[in-house]
Amino acid sequence: MNLTRNKIDHSFSVAPMLDWTDRHCRYFYRLMSTKAVLYTEMVTTGAIIHGKADYLQYSDAEHPVVLQLGGSDPEAMAQSAKKATDYGYDEININVGCPSDRVQNGAFGACLMAEPERVADCLKSMKAVTDTPITLKTRIGIDDFDSYEFLTEFVEKTMAQGCHHYIVHARKAWLKGLSPKENREIPELNYDRVYQLKRDYPALMISINGGINTFEQAAQHLLHVDGVMLGRAVYQNPYMLTDVDSRLFGAETQKQSREAIALAMIPYIEQQLKDDERATTWHVLRHMLGLFSGQPGARSWRRYLSENARHYANDPQIVLRAIDAMK
Repeated sequence: MNLTRNKIDHSFSVAPMLDWTDRHCRYFYRLMSTKAVLYTEMVTTGAIIHGKADYLQYSDAEHPVVLQLGGSDPEAMAQSAKKATDYGYDEININVGCPSDRVQNGAFGACLMAEPERVADCLKSMKAVTDTPITLKTRIGIDDFDSYEFLTEFVEKTMAQGCHHYIVHARKAWLKGLSPKENREIPELNYDRVYQLKRDYPALMISINGGINTFEQAAQHLLHVDGVMLGRAVYQNPYMLTDVDSRLFGAETQKQSREAIALAMIPYIEQQLKDDERATTWHVLRHMLGLFSGQPGARSWRRYLSENARHYANDPQIVLRAIDAMK
């Protein structure tokens, strides 16, 4: 693993999405942007410490890559942070924003906003064992605790233990009564509160998340905060990542075609099938369904892969046949 940790430009990042942003998905995204910061799906301390599988595995090509960690026990968080450091992750992000029942039952996620002291204790324990930067992804509030004062109290108690970067989903979370999907849509967006946080704490790095779907929207937010994070907009239309480096990072790039990107995934799929006897083409191809979104033949591409990937579970050439089907 690459143990070199350079300062990361967080102007644009792809959100951690459970069951979606696995290592195959991140490798695919990296073919389209060298600058976007990629996050793992949330990995719990229990999985890292006690799991039989290697939940921290990733490709060196994914850098800069951030591990999103779920947990609330300071000792377990420190142990997991040490392992993440050994693996060479560029940063570690603590999940203080997910409102799902499964996460709440584990006493972490958005419910931790009500326990800033516990989050601070986790930060303190983690900082004692690693110099890898530790960040927090949070909401602007939870349930009836959604005042600006509630948010700043959480920030002040945690930044006192060395957190300098907050990724803020500009909605509060309802811990009871709304599903995770509803929590992404029903609570009103309050971008101004995130902007205010940046104005009042200019030394902190503040990234904004929630309801952002276009580069035009991202550019407007970057007038007020340090970074923007997109999630489902990228997953549904991953090819938008080919514009990130030039539009938001000012880098000169040579844009590849959708077909070229699809073909570039074939050697990767071949290697995965060779290295992991449990791997199938679908483990990778499911993340590529949106590659031709908005283009003629996109429906045929999605349909062919969805209907045939399991039948050709060990045949990477299915990508070529899907392209032919689309044409």
